[in-house]
Amino acid sequence: MMKIIAVLGIVMVILCSTAASQNESGFGIGIIAGEPTGIAGKTWISQTTAFAGAAAWSFREEAAFHMHVDYVLHSFDLIKIDKGKLPIYYGIGGRVKLADDSKVGVRIPVGLDYLFEGAPVDVFVEIVPILELVPETEFSLNGGIGVRYFF
Repeated sequence: MMKIIAVLGIVMVILCSTAASQNESGFGIGIIAGEPTGIAGKTWISQTTAFAGAAAWSFREEAAFHMHVDYVLHSFDLIKIDKGKLPIYYGIGGRVKLADDSKVGVRIPVGLDYLFEGAPVDVFVEIVPILELVPETEFSLNGGIGVRYFF
């Protein structure tokens, strides 16, 4: 299990550093509150796609460390607003939850991401169905609200 965590961490660092150097939008870091609660990050890889992830604590069932990375696509044309942008995003990713009964699963995030006009900040809300694959197959649901500052 520790090898899986190390590989996921290395992949996240490589993806985030590579994408940040390729895109003017940069890398954002902040917090997410909900299930899980912790540090959230995002890096844009194009004008409509990004990698988003978190290292956080899950307080459902048992206190457990939670890491996830998602590939998300943004639809900017569905909701029109006067200031800033409000894309709907959706995607797929993976999650590792470390506890006495550790779990590995697939995430399908869906959310709204408000991008402030003239400020390197976003606010997001998401709901995420999860299909646990290891140690057994089961369905769960995460959700949260967060804010990130972009460099």
